[in-house]
Amino acid sequence: MSSQTIYHHWISSDGREDGNGPAGALVPYWSFTKTVISICALKLVEAGYLRLDAVVPGQPFTLHHLLQHTSGLPDYESLQSYRAAVAEKKEPWSRQRFLEAAMARGMLFDPDHGWSYSNIGYGLVRELIEESTGMPIGRVISDLICQPLGLQSVNHWETPEQTASLIWDEADGYDPRWVFHGCLIGSVSDAAQLLHALFRGQLVREQTLGDMRARHVIGGAIPGRPWTECGYALGLMSGAVGDVGRAIGHSGGGPFSVNAVYHFPDRRDPVTVACFTSGQNEGVAEFEAVRIAGEV
Repeated sequence: MSSQTIYHHWISSDGREDGNGPAGALVPYWSFTKTVISICALKLVEAGYLRLDAVVPGQPFTLHHLLQHTSGLPDYESLQSYRAAVAEKKEPWSRQRFLEAAMARGMLFDPDHGWSYSNIGYGLVRELIEESTGMPIGRVISDLICQPLGLQSVNHWETPEQTASLIWDEADGYDPRWVFHGCLIGSVSDAAQLLHALFRGQLVREQTLGDMRARHVIGGAIPGRPWTECGYALGLMSGAVGDVGRAIGHSGGGPFSVNAVYHFPDRRDPVTVACFTSGQNEGVAEFEAVRIAGEV
């Protein structure tokens, strides 16, 4: 285990909670934002604004495919041109440039005939949410999730000026527009509160939560990470992490920090754990989340 500082917060189903996150400190949520985007999309499905299994106009895939990464869309994150531009702190690409760079290889497979992680896919979900509501994604997240739950620290990260509020000095100069689907910032405790509320039935209906948890099985163990079995549901990484049992939530990472926000339903008292730390190794945050879940 790394000796670096790992900020955490945990909440048990019997109401206990604890953590070491500095009061008022803000961290990037990175791909935990996908879980939040998925919740918003599914709440709009419940309200009749979106349809989960209808083909997206002009596309071969559905909202369900996009949320589960089974659309066949490629991604940009592994592209050398993308990584170099981020490292050199260049002006973020336009929407068109992102799409052209990612789609240069074409679709990876027909929808529902494979699985491949795609930030591009979640960018399209964001656009569906914004088109159906007529509001920017930050406002939708605030109205549907943050305000009802009283999560005062959580905001959509839109400008380099906001970056100065983050806890890590290494964030200096990073432009959040490099995250195609958008990214949230907030406190460690609010990340835990948000995911805990989902599994307490406070955000979506019981049937919707069941649909959200239905997963595509991906494979087995991942070297250097705690997973012994892996799958992906709708905006939720979902698998097994050894003796602790199932873990359902999301990991995330960017150029200077990583996180793991998970619910552990198989504990005697199910617990939600959020861990955030510097660096680029998501396994560090995941192993710490598993350790805490096993000790609570």
